Amino acid sequence: MKAFIIKNYKKGGELQLSDMPDPVVKDNQVLVEIHAASVNLLDSKIKDGEFKIFLKYKTPLILGHDVAGIVTKVGSKVTKFKEGDAVYARPADYRFGTFAEQIAMNEEDVALKPENLTMEEAASIPLVGLTAWQALVENANLKKGDKVFIQAGSGGVGTFAIQLAKHLGLTVATTASEKSFDVLKSLGADVLIDYKTQQFEDLLYDYDFVLNSQDAKTLDKSFEIVKPGGKITSISGPPTPDFADKLNLPWYVKIIVGLLSSKVRKKAKKQNISYDFLFMKASGRQLSEITKLIEAGIIKPVIDKIFPFSQTNDAMKYVESGRAKGKVVVRMK
Repeated sequence: MKAFIIKNYKKGGELQLSDMPDPVVKDNQVLVEIHAASVNLLDSKIKDGEFKIFLKYKTPLILGHDVAGIVTKVGSKVTKFKEGDAVYARPADYRFGTFAEQIAMNEEDVALKPENLTMEEAASIPLVGLTAWQALVENANLKKGDKVFIQAGSGGVGTFAIQLAKHLGLTVATTASEKSFDVLKSLGADVLIDYKTQQFEDLLYDYDFVLNSQDAKTLDKSFEIVKPGGKITSISGPPTPDFADKLNLPWYVKIIVGLLSSKVRKKAKKQNISYDFLFMKASGRQLSEITKLIEAGIIKPVIDKIFPFSQTNDAMKYVESGRAKGKVVVRMK
């Protein structure tokens, strides 16, 4: 099959279109013919080698963490899916590789595609949807009326998280450029801050939760707006010792992780604020819950651009530029 791969880590490097072996389907897996995949900054970070100390991937490595397509084969122990099913997923770590013609995935990571979405729309959902779900529903312990600050509202995670937060009855503040305000208002944002002319730490206070997706400076300023007993969840780091424990990383990596996050953890403890690092996990069960919200019209995909498969490198560069408003998708067929 054709696939876009990396043979080694290289910052700013490009993917290579190559012939790769067709996937072998195990007993608990489904084989999916890929119709669409979306591009995430996670793909670029892996390509650049940012996670090589934590995640030991073997090369050549097929990138791509979102997929929508059709099941063409099922393993002998698969019970949830059959050939011909339209599905979508965020494959598990060490099992991803959606910039390709086919992929084999554990059935526990897969969900039926929302009936009201195209393949391209469906492919835009899994990673950002699961990230928002795990941050806001699984981990945050929020209640109706709580105030949340979702950074970078016009990005992939932001556009989904705003909609989910409003469904949960939360008051939502976000940052974006002024030209994105109308779209973000339509998604449910209550407080809009122009990051080009305003400082969010001067405008927000007594917030219950922050979803941090930006740099260390922005994370540091986020502590100024969270009330005691509140929580900050970061999807951009720094990782914590708890994260290292969950991944069963070697002792020396745990020491490195502890050092990287020591300043943030000390600050959180001093201010009685909970801090954690979220590295999203694949979950077909959670994705099925998200499907219900999509089919009910509560959450809608936000797509910026769709590229043909042959232009996957162009799609990656567009995401890396930071100009994307919503998701960027690669169309296979």
